[in-house]
Amino acid sequence: MGKLKENSTNNINRQYIQGCDLSYAVCKIGGRWKLIILNKLKDGKLRFSELRNSISGITERMLTLQLRELEKENLVKRTVHAEVPPRVDYELTDIARELIPIWKQLDKWGGKHREMMLTLETIEE
Repeated sequence: MGKLKENSTNNINRQYIQGCDLSYAVCKIGGRWKLIILNKLKDGKLRFSELRNSISGITERMLTLQLRELEKENLVKRTVHAEVPPRVDYELTDIARELIPIWKQLDKWGGKHREMMLTLETIEE
C-alpha cells in the first residue's frame, strides 16, 4: 500500500477528523448499524444470534463486520465461552456505556426533527 501524500484530500480529512473530537466520535459510532447494535446491547450481554434476530434487515456478514469494528474500537467486549457448541457473548464496554444518555438524547431529537419535517411536508402539499 502506498504512502498518502501530505497534501492529499484524504490526508487532510483524516487530520481534521483526528483533531475534532465531535467528528472523531461520529466516525466511531456512525454508519447504518453501529448505534443500533450498541443500543441493543445497552441492557446487557447478548449472543450473536440474539443480536441478529433483534435487528431486522442486517445480514450475518454485516453484523460480524460491525461487531469486529466496535470491538476494535473498544466499544464492545466479546467473550468466548469454552463450550460445545461454542458460545460467544457481546456486551458494551464502560466507555460505550457512557454513550447511552447521549444516544437517548439523539433519539429524542430525531423524533422531534422527523415530526417537524412531516409537518412541513404536509403544509407544502
